[in-house]
Amino acid sequence: MSQTVRRAIDALECIARRPRTQTEVGEHLGVHRSTALRLLESLAEGGLARRLPDGRYAVGHRLAGLAQLAVEQFGLKDVASEHLRGLGERSGHTVHLAALEGEQIVYVDKVDPVDGVRLYSQIGRPVTLHTAGVAKAILAHVPRDRADALLAGCDFAPHTGTTITDAAAYRAVLDETRARGWAVDDGEYEDYVNCLAVPVRDSGGDVVAAVSVTALKAKADLAALEADVLPDLMTTTETISKELGWRP
Repeated sequence: MSQTVRRAIDALECIARRPRTQTEVGEHLGVHRSTALRLLESLAEGGLARRLPDGRYAVGHRLAGLAQLAVEQFGLKDVASEHLRGLGERSGHTVHLAALEGEQIVYVDKVDPVDGVRLYSQIGRPVTLHTAGVAKAILAHVPRDRADALLAGCDFAPHTGTTITDAAAYRAVLDETRARGWAVDDGEYEDYVNCLAVPVRDSGGDVVAAVSVTALKAKADLAALEADVLPDLMTTTETISKELGWRP
């Protein structure tokens, strides 16, 4: 990705959170305010940003329209949404939906518990491949060469004492996941949470996504999730898969 495109993306994310001045955007990007101004003006000319009366910049109306068009194309999210919310209400934990998009696995939906702690994950952000349960659930079921290509840029950096930091050990976990039918994140990114994840299939039987239930260990450890949540999680993913056209 070119530096200009990357800066444009970062600038849009910056002003999407709240309107910003060119100086604030420049500080966020680590560039001079004049560089930030040129970038913001270019985005404004394309309708992706707009200059407010007070001089700050916000997202443009064209970007809102494009976002709506994009949402309408996300058939997976539309199909899964109601089922994810039901699973979240029944379990009382955080529910994620992640999908395989190009060379990344990205969070496409999230259901936070009504009275619980909100986790770091954000819709639209790529998952951490070597720690996330949803990543394991997907990578365990895609062709080996596709999984290898996705993992080629993975640094296997340690985040906690249970992080898998070796590619060979990770592939062994993928084999176990495929045989078992569901994946585990044993506090591998943040040591106070754990999760279970199950793959979602499309009409051709290919795994294209995964749903996970993530819980604070203080509320439910892996054994409790397996006993109390896994059956519902597996039923939910089977229902979503069937609504996408999959037939066992």
